[in-house]
Amino acid sequence: MKYKITGMDCDSCATLLELDLEDAGIKNCKCSYQANILEVYEEHDTKTIVEIVKKAGYSIEII
Repeated sequence: MKYKITGMDCDSCATLLELDLEDAGIKNCKCSYQANILEVYEEHDTKTIVEIVKKAGYSIEII
């Protein structure tokens, strides 16, 4: 599933978001600062992903 992420300032933001998701058990994902995209390659609860992204201070929408 792909999500549009807004509010990231640099590549480090994307890396930290990936680490936050990994800590929550979402290990197979990739976040791109340049594309403002988060891709999750395995089945997970969208609500959990949205909560983690918003807690990190970013906006998220499913694309």
